[in-house]
Amino acid sequence: MSMLQPAVMSISADRTESLSKLIKMSHDTPMDFANALPWEIEIDRGSTPKVAEHGWLYGTPYYSALDESQRQELLWLEVARDVSLFIHLEQILPLLYMNYVYRHPQELTPAMSEYLMIFSKEEIVHTMVFKRYMEKAKLPIFWDHTMPPEALAGLYKLPPAGGVIYTLIVEWVAELGAMHSTQDDGIEPLTREMFRRHHIDESRHIAFGRWVAEDFFSNGPTPLVQNVREMVKGMMAKLIPLYTFDPLISNYTSFRFPVAPDDTDAIAQVRNSAANQALNERRFAPLFTWLKKWELM
Repeated sequence: MSMLQPAVMSISADRTESLSKLIKMSHDTPMDFANALPWEIEIDRGSTPKVAEHGWLYGTPYYSALDESQRQELLWLEVARDVSLFIHLEQILPLLYMNYVYRHPQELTPAMSEYLMIFSKEEIVHTMVFKRYMEKAKLPIFWDHTMPPEALAGLYKLPPAGGVIYTLIVEWVAELGAMHSTQDDGIEPLTREMFRRHHIDESRHIAFGRWVAEDFFSNGPTPLVQNVREMVKGMMAKLIPLYTFDPLISNYTSFRFPVAPDDTDAIAQVRNSAANQALNERRFAPLFTWLKKWELM
């Protein structure tokens, strides 16, 4: 028997029209690689790519010990890490979602199949845009986070709703983190515009993922629902610390980074700083509210 059953990969009846609207918006305003951004604009690495007070080390003694050029370098590398994670995830999703479309043509509604294909197409374009941005900004892609084959195999073993929920959680955390820090006045223009344009598509992806998740948690088989709940809790326990501070940044700095990647006490100090805890409460508030509502946190 297929793992895909109506209660496992569906949306509520009142969301059917909403899904049709998402499909129409995607077709009406597609992101085109060549014109997605004003590529003729030069990127000024002397300007700031994110709010300085949102830097990972801000509010800690390690930040005070850095000079201005080092602080600026870290802000750019933090953006590079965030874009790298988007690249790694968005290269995987078309494989996952097109697999659902290919394997379950009779069990997915036509609208669901179409949106999974649109979702996949948009992620491919996002990946190309992100890579072009990284090359133009002369930023390194953090390959340390490349998903190993066994992890991808694990995603394929999830029921389709589980795969969509996995995607939802990662994208929602990443999107809230990026948008909260890059949309203020004074942010480097191409960086700000890239995240803003990406957000147009991602807001639809997140809405779709929420609808699938809410239907699944309301109607899915109890044992499977519980397994996915535990998966989400485990993901959050890893994602929030990763978005608060990533020790792998020390591999990319031009200076000796003040926090060694194996110094667990120092890493905990940074992640649990008052500044970072307050920042997390603000930027992830919509996600935290939703997680609590569905008993996922």
